Amino acid sequence: MLIRLPEVLRPDQVRQAQALLAQGPWEDGQQTAGRQAAQVKQNEQLRFASPEAQALRELVLGALERHPLFLSAALPKKIVPPQFNRYAGASNHYGDHVDNAIRSLGGQRVRGDLSCTVFLADPEDYEGGELVVRHAFGEERVKLAAGEALLYPASSVHRVEPVTRGARLAGFFWVESLVQGEEQRRILFDLDMALMRLREQHGESPETVALMGTYHNLLRLWAQT
Repeated sequence: MLIRLPEVLRPDQVRQAQALLAQGPWEDGQQTAGRQAAQVKQNEQLRFASPEAQALRELVLGALERHPLFLSAALPKKIVPPQFNRYAGASNHYGDHVDNAIRSLGGQRVRGDLSCTVFLADPEDYEGGELVVRHAFGEERVKLAAGEALLYPASSVHRVEPVTRGARLAGFFWVESLVQGEEQRRILFDLDMALMRLREQHGESPETVALMGTYHNLLRLWAQT
């Protein structure tokens, strides 16, 4: 399931992020790639320990904590701290690859259930650079407005198309979900969206409350805390 997350960052936060990215120290993205990914990865990444990267991480994580659609779709248990990349010039693409299943976070292992890309450049400022995600029915080509994000299964084969003009700026991170199974997460997400519409139409009716109980019982059954 691919889910577009609108307005993760407000316009003023996008401008703040772009200013930090303009100041930051960049390095070869292959330094953080796995063996397979290093063969197809040609981009730059903001130095992880830089003050700019830390400020950006706080900005993005703070926004995600307040984003109801992200919380509903991801059911996050752990989030690997966001990193930030740039595609421009000769470092302008990332070929087909699958993200590593296990990441390290503070000495703990984190299972990558979901990948997320936060778009930080305005689409009119660059050409190419589409995020292409394979799924059962083909490929989805995604290029979102600055401040929007795409959440998708970390098991997906995906790539970033070559950037032929300008610079593509983005943040990316991985999520270990409380609910490991993609099918179960989809059921819970669909149920939560239906509950939201029912509340808008009927308020906290007895039927809505009963369905909410079903949602939480399913979450209780499937969640791994």
